Amino acid sequence: MTEYSLRAKLITEFIGTFFLTLTICTAAAFGTAGSYAPFAIASTLMVMIYAGGHVSGAHYNPAVTISIYMRGACDVSDVGPYIVSQVVAGIAAAVVAANVLVPSGEVGPLVMDTAPAFGAELMFTFALVFVILNVATSESTEGNGYYGAAIAFVVLAGALTVGSISGASFNPAVTASLVSAGVMEVADLWVHIVPQLVGGALAALVFNFQQN
Repeated sequence: MTEYSLRAKLITEFIGTFFLTLTICTAAAFGTAGSYAPFAIASTLMVMIYAGGHVSGAHYNPAVTISIYMRGACDVSDVGPYIVSQVVAGIAAAVVAANVLVPSGEVGPLVMDTAPAFGAELMFTFALVFVILNVATSESTEGNGYYGAAIAFVVLAGALTVGSISGASFNPAVTASLVSAGVMEVADLWVHIVPQLVGGALAALVFNFQQN
């Protein structure tokens, strides 16, 4: 099995996160895909996972990176660089979406009811990370060909279920992209970031408990 350099991993994380967040900003935030946006987002995530999984693990999400580290499947030296690459990619995608793809697009701030939005981000980030840990890092499912589809379907289900409640981010890099695109107010960041990190950490704890 090829061992890729950190540079190759970071390039992969940037590309995967960039196209995921570009799709979210363009298709959902600026509305180019209308009601089909969740399908565009899930499709982009799935193909980028299959494209980059063998190189970087295809995290594309700081909450996922932290949880995979907690699970013991990611070197601590990779955590910081991965997160930086993911967040920078999210911000870059928002800039491209707003200034290149939809320069005349107008978006208003996402209106969220704090408690439901917090709960939605917590539960579906937990579900996303729990699935990732089980289908993409477990020895018992090693070598399966369905991991990308399974992960993408969690995002699709989450977007369809709670998109109108929280914006269905489940990902701090996506949240950074939404702020950069003007969809989310900086003051509302915690409503996404806190439950995303907590949900991911809880999923890692549950996964580790399952293995003992």
